This record gives sequence, structure tokens and C-alpha cells, in this order.
Amino acid sequence: MKDKKPNFFAVFSEINLGFNIRNLGYLPRWLILLLDLSIVVSSGVISYFLLKGIKLDFIPGPYIVYGLLFYVLVNLFFFWIYRTYSGIIRHSSYIDALKLFFSQFSTFVVLLLVNLVLIILNKPKLFLTTGLFINVVLSFSLLFFYRIIVKQVFEKYLTSSKEVTKKKAIIYGTDVNATAVANALNSETPGRFKLIGFIDKNNLNTSKRILNLPIYKITKTIPILLRYIHAEAIIIADKSLTKEEKSIIVDECIEFGFKVYTIPVISDWDDQKEISKNIKNFEIQDLLERKPIVLDTKLISSILNNQTVLVTGAAGSIGSEIVRQVLSFNPKKILLLDQAETPLNSLSLEILSENSGIEIANLIADVKSAEMLDPIFQLHKPDVVFHAAAYKHVPMMEENPAQAIFTNVLGTKNVADLSQKYHVDTFVMVSTDKAVNPSSVMGASKRIAEMYVQSKHFKHKKLNTDRYTRFITTRFGNVLGSNGSVVPLFTKQIQEGGPVTITHPEIIRYFMTIPEACQLVLEACSMGKGGEIFIFDMGKPVKIIDLAKKMIRLAGFVPDQEIKIKIVGLRPGEKLYEELLNDSAKNLATHHEKITIAEEVCDEFDVISLGIEELIEASKTANNDRIVTLMKKIVPEFKSLNSVFETLDIEVKDLYTFKS
Repeated sequence: MKDKKPNFFAVFSEINLGFNIRNLGYLPRWLILLLDLSIVVSSGVISYFLLKGIKLDFIPGPYIVYGLLFYVLVNLFFFWIYRTYSGIIRHSSYIDALKLFFSQFSTFVVLLLVNLVLIILNKPKLFLTTGLFINVVLSFSLLFFYRIIVKQVFEKYLTSSKEVTKKKAIIYGTDVNATAVANALNSETPGRFKLIGFIDKNNLNTSKRILNLPIYKITKTIPILLRYIHAEAIIIADKSLTKEEKSIIVDECIEFGFKVYTIPVISDWDDQKEISKNIKNFEIQDLLERKPIVLDTKLISSILNNQTVLVTGAAGSIGSEIVRQVLSFNPKKILLLDQAETPLNSLSLEILSENSGIEIANLIADVKSAEMLDPIFQLHKPDVVFHAAAYKHVPMMEENPAQAIFTNVLGTKNVADLSQKYHVDTFVMVSTDKAVNPSSVMGASKRIAEMYVQSKHFKHKKLNTDRYTRFITTRFGNVLGSNGSVVPLFTKQIQEGGPVTITHPEIIRYFMTIPEACQLVLEACSMGKGGEIFIFDMGKPVKIIDLAKKMIRLAGFVPDQEIKIKIVGLRPGEKLYEELLNDSAKNLATHHEKITIAEEVCDEFDVISLGIEELIEASKTANNDRIVTLMKKIVPEFKSLNSVFETLDIEVKDLYTFKS
């Protein structure tokens, strides 16, 4: 993309060096041109009589007709050169003022040169020099003044009927970012906001004005100020605010029914349409964002650059984001594997539209089938595998434990075995906090997959010291916006008028954004030696009922009045709170502040492998009790909650007691 020219030089970029009568062919432009010429003639007449009053001739009497005609033609020529008639008057800006200035200055210079030529030829001057100066100042002033009048009349009166639909808003911030936002909103068509001022968080500039709007100081709280100045909304445009400061402002404002809007930090100050387009309602993701993650891009690049990368579950919310982020590290080829045809096609079209030049292979396949996967590994020989394919809905897997085993356990086993068989350098499994002290079939199936991957690494590392696959596991909690996440569900329920359903008033969860989670997956991929279970810092836990109330207020409604909150009870297998570390595990720090390593106790590979083979065979019989019993044997800490399988915990305990 070419760099944009500064606005000052844009004046000259529009100079019309090729005459085309069609340039003046539009009626509105003719009207503007005629009005400009009328003003120029009027200023000439005014200059003539002003000078006549002090016994001076602006144009000598014998040449007055020729002088006036020449004067009009020169002005017309420079109006055409600088295209002063081409702008829409009600949107006039300082660029239009510059065009007018240069057209009048050029006219002044040309008429002076005509005088100079006549003097050289010993002829009388056509124009009085003092008169020319007075005239050019007067002409420019009148041309500029009438544009200001039209602009102000249009804004104050002709749009007054539309202003009833505009929200009275105040901008939080007084820096360049805030000023650019204000300019963008003022030029927006149709306008959404009527700006009534700015807020200076430091209370330093309250005696000054920006864009002729007052700067307010916060004496008590922001809601009190908004009520005092009759504002309906606040637009947060101060880029120096921390997440905590933003959260406080939003909590205060939505508590009293004020709308809150936000905008990203602006990099292109000239693109006002882009600025106004990015102003959006404050969303829950904006409050849960943390400091930007600093990635070791050099190390990640050494793993992914010019490599063939396979992503299973590529069409899912996590898998697709991994694909997008991997693309930024210039792999040689990326393999998109999923069994869902439509979302995989959408992802492929998205990638192709960016013209990255990276080879893309769309692979419709199911990780449950080793026979389907083997030719893929043999043909493409991936260097890095990100295994994100999984079933993850807890209540659904509680009803279908066999499918949880086939996809989450057998699927992981197939991809891991083929990665080792075809000498994949790095295998990264995406796991979940529900695998820690699992209370559900889904969580237990992911823990079994973790155990298989981890034990496989240590076994093959011993057998193949020269070349072995690094098997790495990443574990994190709920991801905002992912398929099945509570946030999209609440959003849909609020849009439908409620109720918003909460399983339990005390339930809490950790949250992370999709890009944040995938960034840490890539970082763990680069730093892992193999055999680790990486745990991501999820920040502070969030009470789900508080999250629901905040989302309702952000949508402009009152919780439990306009939008009801309904407690529906814990679902099968659901915990009140999730954990990221097993009771018996240790937590080791890494060089990245947001990533730690869980030292989980793990059986030998042969023991785990035999248990998984027995579990897979049992799953083929669809005997749910038998399947879950075997899962509890492999994962002794698996204790079912709010589930039909709770009785199996006693049977497994008695079985272990009998053995001992």
C-alpha cells in the first residue's frame, strides 16, 4: 500500500492540468462556480468604489471593461486549476480554504505580472497595485466566509430535525486519540452522537476547550457528571487507561443506565470513516482483556517457519484461530483437518482471500479413524501437529460417554501414534481445566488423553534418543466466544428478551479470549522440551451471575426487571469451580509469566495403553456403566458430580479396597 500524502500536498494533487468541459458539467458545481464568480466580481466592485472614494482608480477609466473581463477570466482560470468548486460546501474543511487561498494568491501574482509587463512596454498599468492587494484579501475573506455560513446553517438548522435520534455523548479523554474520535463523529453521516464535551481524568485542562466543546473535571463520580450535563452515553477514547480503570468506569456507568462505547487505539488519523466505524458498544470481552501477551516470535518462527503444519479440528473456534496465528509465521504448508465441511470451507475461503501465498490443504477426515489419517500423514509428512479436535460439551458427553472416548481418547491416540510413526517434530494437544480432578465424562476423557500423550513422550524419548517427537499438552479454562461458551449464549438470550439461564448462583469460571489462548499455545509449542503439561494464567475467576448481570446492563437493560435471571441447577458433571492443577501435582514456573508447568503423576505408557485399549473395546458395546467404570480405574480422581454415574464411584472404591 502506498503511503498517503499529507493533506497539505493534496491541494496540489488535485490541480487540473487537462481541460475537460465535463469537469464543470454538474449543476451543483456550476452553481458554486457562479456564486464564487459573483463574489469575486462583488469584491472587485467594492474595491473599485473604496479606492474611488479616496480619488484613486482601481482600473483606469478607458480600460475598465477590458480590465474587469480580464480580472474575471483569470479568477475563473484559477478556480478551474484548483477545483475550488468541486467540494460540497456543507463539508468544507481547511483543505478547501487552502484551495481558495492559492487561487486568489495566484490571481494576485498573475495580475501583478501583467502590470509589470505593461510598465516594461511603457504602457499604463491595468490595475492599481494597492487595489489588487485589497481586492485579493476581500475576495478570499468573502469566499471563505460564505462557506462557513453555509456549513454552520446546515449543521445548526437543517440537521436539527435529525438530532432527536442522536445520543448526547461525552468523550473520556483529551489526547490526540480523543480529538480524532470527536472529529470522526462530527463528520459521520448519519450522525449517531451529539458530542457535548470531554472528560480530563487528570482535571488539568478544565478551563480550556477542544473543538469548541468544554472539558469537564470529575468532582465526584462520572455518573453524577453525566447526569448533571444531561449526557446519555460515554465514549472511552483515552488510551492510557488500564483495564482496571476501564472496568471501574464501565461498572459505574452501566449501574446508572448510561451507555458505554469504546474504540481501539487509532493509528490512521486521517481515515475518519474507519475511526467512526470502529466505535462500538463496550462488550464483556473488553473488560476481561489483560495486558498484551509478549511472544517470543523468534523462537516460534524457528519452529513454524517453512514447515508443514497440521491442525486437527481446524474449523472449530480454537483450531481456526491457531490456523490464523500460524499463518503469520510463514509455514510452507498448512493442513486444515476437520469433519465439518461447511465451517472448514468458510475458513479456507477466508485464508485464500488474504492471498498469503502459503499452500493450503483442506482435509475432510475424522480423527477417530486411523485408516483415514494414515494416508494424510504419509502424503503430507507434517512437521508440527496442533491437535484441537475434541468433543467438549459436558452434559452432552455425560449422555454419550462412548463418543467421548472415540473422539477425545481414540482420536488423540490416533493422531499421536501417527505423529510418532511419521517422525513429526512437535505434537501439541489442546486440553482443558476440566481434566483436573474431573467430575464429568468429558473432563475424564481429556485427562486420559493427556496421560497417553505424556507417557508416550517419555517412553519414546528413552527408545529414540536421537530423534523423537516432542509431545506437549496445553491446558486452559473457558474461552470467550468459543463454540458453546457462556458469553454467546447469554448474548443470544438477552437479544431474545431473556431469561438468562444460570446453573447455580455461586458458580465461578476462569476466562480467556480466543486469540490470547492460541498465542499461549504457540508459545508453549516453542518452549516445550516434551512431556510437559503447560498451564495458562487465566487471571481472576469470574462469578457467572455477576457476568450475566454486567452483560445485561451493557445491553441497556435492568437485571431481574427487564431481563430475568433464571437459576436452572447444575448440569450433569458440572462443578461449581474449575481447577487448573491436580491436588497431587506441583506447579513449576517458566520464563513466560503467563505459563507454568504442571508436574502430574503419570503411570507407565504400557499400563496406560492397556487401560485405553480395554476402554475403547468397551465403548464399542455402548455399555455406559462399563465405560465410565473403566475411566474411573484409569483416572482414580474422577468423581462424578450431579450425574447418574455417581453410584459407580462407590463400586470402584470397593473394587480397589478388595484388591488391596
